[in-house]
Amino acid sequence: MSSAEFSPFLSSFHPRVKATIGLGTDRPHVLREAIMCCRKAGTVSAPGVYIGLLDKIPFGAAMNKGLTIKTGQTHVRRYMQPLFDLIDARTLTPASIVTHRIGLDQAPEMYNTFRDKDAGCVKVVIKPHGG
Repeated sequence: MSSAEFSPFLSSFHPRVKATIGLGTDRPHVLREAIMCCRKAGTVSAPGVYIGLLDKIPFGAAMNKGLTIKTGQTHVRRYMQPLFDLIDARTLTPASIVTHRIGLDQAPEMYNTFRDKDAGCVKVVIKPHGG
């Protein structure tokens, strides 16, 4: 039975229980779904920061499909200057992806909104002295 046959609730149940009791720090169900949904000989990319141990990853499915798994953090220094140049040339307007502007005092509540992608939350700008 593939993880695609489970509901999102069931596929995230184990990590949510671990997080509740302080044992889980990451959300492996997203990586599991990516592996199970990826086509044969496809690529699963997992950029970001993972600080915990991921368990229940269907590595056999990844092997049998011949998947390439790419990981790493964004190369900020490589992309920063070209992005600034696009902003200066008015080719790129970063404000177009900002969905929420808040004050620093709202950050704890907004973290949950961002994490859960509620209210169409994509990018949050936090201003220390008010939203």
